[in-house]
Amino acid sequence: MMERGSKNQKCSSFSNPSTPGATAAATRISGGGAYGGDVNSGILDETVLMLVFRSLNWDPHVICVAACVSRRLRAVARRVLFRELCISRAPRMVSALTSGGMAPAGSLGGGWHALAKLLFFCCGCAAPTRFFAPDRPAPCHFVGVSRFSKTSGRSFLARRCWGDLLFVSDPCEHPVAGRGGGEDLGAYRGVFRGFMRSRTRAWLIGKQAELETRVRCPYCGARVWSMTAAGLVPRSASRRVGSHEGSLEYFVCVNGHLHGYCWLAHLSTDEEEEDDEDDTGDDGKHSEEDEERNVEF
Repeated sequence: MMERGSKNQKCSSFSNPSTPGATAAATRISGGGAYGGDVNSGILDETVLMLVFRSLNWDPHVICVAACVSRRLRAVARRVLFRELCISRAPRMVSALTSGGMAPAGSLGGGWHALAKLLFFCCGCAAPTRFFAPDRPAPCHFVGVSRFSKTSGRSFLARRCWGDLLFVSDPCEHPVAGRGGGEDLGAYRGVFRGFMRSRTRAWLIGKQAELETRVRCPYCGARVWSMTAAGLVPRSASRRVGSHEGSLEYFVCVNGHLHGYCWLAHLSTDEEEEDDEDDTGDDGKHSEEDEERNVEF
């Protein structure tokens, strides 16, 4: 998660503390002021916290600000609150990611706070990379609604890795002034199920693919592999995001989080209809069960 340092401790969240009402709510939740008491009881009781945040509909801003109040609250947020936030917003996706013993003891690679950030936060494109060089940075921002699909994720897997399960979001469009051809910058993100046991990781390790030295995962801070450098970018990835071949790059971190960028081509009507056909199954129907359509604040 994005880290905010202080003199004596680091506070990890992806919230904007200036969100109206969030700071006040976090102060009440922490038991601060005249109502503060024993740190091992009262509002710091996990059962009470669950009830409070359920009544707030697991507001991600309030959870993030609360996680900045104290180390105890941050520990509870990372262990419980962010997990419940993910389950409430993307139940089918979380169920798929944790099924089959892929999340022992209810844990995920990088933590629940990293998955929560991935669901709601577009990392933009902060700086040029080896294979993708925008003229200017694309800002990061919160995303009100996202769609994650394992149908899309399959398009990002090389044929040798088709046994893996990967969810990938639709690209977030960032207009770029002065870009030739009127292309927009697209930023997308995703997550593997059980990355430690995945074919993708096994191939990267087996081929001794080098980790990037200048790029880190924007969601958990771990080191990443460039799928372009590793030769694991299939042609279907460009078609899925609506980009010309060779106009995208994406990375996968050691915890299984994916993030990437592309130049979004302006499609003709015929191309858009062809893409719609690609999204259908063998019976001509859209695979609704493969998608988590409404990941919302």
